[in-house]
Amino acid sequence: MRASVGSVPRTKSLQPGESPGFLLWHATMRWQRLMTATLAPYGITHVQFVLLASTWWLTDHGGPPRQRDVADHAGTDPMMTSQVVRALEAKGLLTRASDAEDARALRLEPTKRGRALALEAIAAVETADREYFEAVPRDARPAVLSALRGLADR
Repeated sequence: MRASVGSVPRTKSLQPGESPGFLLWHATMRWQRLMTATLAPYGITHVQFVLLASTWWLTDHGGPPRQRDVADHAGTDPMMTSQVVRALEAKGLLTRASDAEDARALRLEPTKRGRALALEAIAAVETADREYFEAVPRDARPAVLSALRGLADR
């Protein structure tokens, strides 16, 4: 029997606990709540942390990056990155300056306060990550990291 126009053909549904997307959703939500709680004492959001930490890392590994480089490194939308960077600048955590080679580009650099906050927050996030991922058996961690890299690189 054919499905009528507009109806969805029925297939055997997975149970929620068998659905990789559903499980990833729950794991991600739990991890995001942990990151929010971990970063609350620093007065920054998770997105602010990622962009500040990316700016710090790129600065330490090659000099002040362009804003676009930070967005690419963090995997964030360039327009959203611009808004968050402005907020970080308003908090005194980084500076934006015109690129000498490209007037359309901005170079970002953490301030002294931004660098210190980034390093403290990175340590806190790394500790929280270790605690969160302790649920993954030690011998399975390389495979989990490999799978996450594969998903992140798509």
